Amino acid sequence: MKRKTTLLFIAMVCALAAIPASAQFNLKKAIGGASKAVQAMTLTDEQMAAYVKESVDWMDKHNPVLPDDDPYTIRLNKLTEGIKDADGIPLNFKVYHVIDVNAFACPDGSVRVFSSLMDIMDDDELMGIIGHEIGHVLKRHSKNAFKTQLLTGALKDAVASTGGKAAALTESQLGTLGESLINAKYSQKQENEADNCGYDFLKAHGRNPWGMVMAFEKFQKMEGGSGAASSYFSKMFSSHPETAARIKNMTKRCEKDGLQRPAAAK
Repeated sequence: MKRKTTLLFIAMVCALAAIPASAQFNLKKAIGGASKAVQAMTLTDEQMAAYVKESVDWMDKHNPVLPDDDPYTIRLNKLTEGIKDADGIPLNFKVYHVIDVNAFACPDGSVRVFSSLMDIMDDDELMGIIGHEIGHVLKRHSKNAFKTQLLTGALKDAVASTGGKAAALTESQLGTLGESLINAKYSQKQENEADNCGYDFLKAHGRNPWGMVMAFEKFQKMEGGSGAASSYFSKMFSSHPETAARIKNMTKRCEKDGLQRPAAAK
């Protein structure tokens, strides 16, 4: 078994020059900044897609992607067999062999599942999480979050200065964009929408939607903990009451549909 590594990110270090309090307001500089913002605001869908592709390619290059004959990949491919697209968005699946407990789906349909998440989830639970992440793609949550990062995040000036050309970004800038895809934060409303998508995803593909409830319950037990497992919990759930409410909502849907909860694994 290969030794797992932590997910690699390149951190950007920005040096900020101190501006004297008496410095005169520079209109030329302000106009330049405004024009950059305007340029960034006019990014086309094609340019957005290019940024996403460059970011995903960077992450795949800098993280241990497991080969097709690895047991983790075989399991994921078996679970997702026949699942080719989501509302017309083509899907592709890969496993990162890392210690972090995580999964994410990108606006272009790239779904990345971390091996450590697969270690703690049964098939229905894992598919529920995958369906939840794909739900963020279906509802355009991930696309909007990524666009916001491009327009207002740390890279907005870099995006503007390169004329919207993703290939012109540096390695560290691509790493920052990749991190924004993985660690995207969503509102409670968006998370609830993704939960319902995950539920529907399980039903549509012959899995038991109780997997959503049981996966959330596992994450709930991690609440307040530390380490790789708790990081995904903090991304998905902002508070204990929210966790309980989302578990309750999924439980109600299962009971309304007359679905039997499977026995807990021993």
